[in-house]
Amino acid sequence: MSSAVRIIKKYPNRRLYDTEISSYITIEDVRQLIVDGEDFEVRDAKSGNDITRSVLLQIISEHESDGEPVLSTQLLSQIIRFYGDSMQGFMGNYLERSMQTFLDQQQQFRQQMGGLLGQTPWTMMNQLTERNLDLWKEFQKTMVGAAAPSAKPADRDPPKRGR
Repeated sequence: MSSAVRIIKKYPNRRLYDTEISSYITIEDVRQLIVDGEDFEVRDAKSGNDITRSVLLQIISEHESDGEPVLSTQLLSQIIRFYGDSMQGFMGNYLERSMQTFLDQQQQFRQQMGGLLGQTPWTMMNQLTERNLDLWKEFQKTMVGAAAPSAKPADRDPPKRGR
């Protein structure tokens, strides 16, 4: 059974306090909690509001500014365009599923690299790429099917004459 979610309080002076270890921590310490797979929430110390998302966005912003960014300007612009769009509700789910698929494939690739079993890395990459493409196609079919208006029964069946 897992323990309660770790609570980190953020004070008006921008300091972060980890209630589990009763100590102030840095934003880099919070990033390490994420890397380690820790479940936590960041709460505003005064109001008690959950501000985890804003702290996560701060971590992303800082890491995007340093070194090699993960999110290109084009990708960020495309994401911004979805705010207010009728498909905005689907976008978050789509990105989460895409990231989970990528992580699953990365784990599978690492496992296969550990025991090559006679396959070359290129063969494995081709197989993963083909599988990813199939998953994308299936997801697109699902999205188009969910977004398309359903046909009325009268539109699908020819009219019947008599009884």
